Amino acid sequence: MAKVTAGRDTLGEFAPKFAQLNDDVLFGEVWSREDKLSVRDRCIVTVTALMASGILDSSLKFHLQNAKNNGVTSEEISEIITHAAFYVGWPKAWAAFRMAKEVWEA
Repeated sequence: MAKVTAGRDTLGEFAPKFAQLNDDVLFGEVWSREDKLSVRDRCIVTVTALMASGILDSSLKFHLQNAKNNGVTSEEISEIITHAAFYVGWPKAWAAFRMAKEVWEA
């Protein structure tokens, strides 16, 4: 996975510690532990967690794009969202589907 600098780019001057934790710990350490869980699988878990939490904004779109970039197919994301819909809520699935459709059709 490429080095993430989104924290520093977006919040670096305003919230430097949060930015450092985001870029260096979350993405630098946790996401890089591929011997424990592949980046592809982490993408699936993250998309599902964001959807379940109702985080249906640019964060979800970023992680949907990340999932696509790491090999999750449109058929797989469709199945993931459909499966999760029964556990996290139908309206959340609709919102996630709209965003996923944009990402996979791009």
